[in-house]
Amino acid sequence: MKIKILGPGCARCHQLEATTKEVIKELGIDATLEEVKDIKKIMVYPILTTPGLVIDEKLVCSGRVPTKAEVNTFITTALAKE
Repeated sequence: MKIKILGPGCARCHQLEATTKEVIKELGIDATLEEVKDIKKIMVYPILTTPGLVIDEKLVCSGRVPTKAEVNTFITTALAKE
């Protein structure tokens, strides 16, 4: 599983990254986490405001920091589709 955090590296981006890392660890899954800070690479996705969360090249959340439970749901839903 490939997960990306889209954003310039602001506090909300770091918060989303920390939450995502925590969920990955708790689920015990094999996932790579990448920070995408380049605006041109961010604009490839249908995102208007950061931070954004991309799982397996699908934007699942943007413009806010989702709760831990939401991140868990996004990841488990993506796992079920694999």
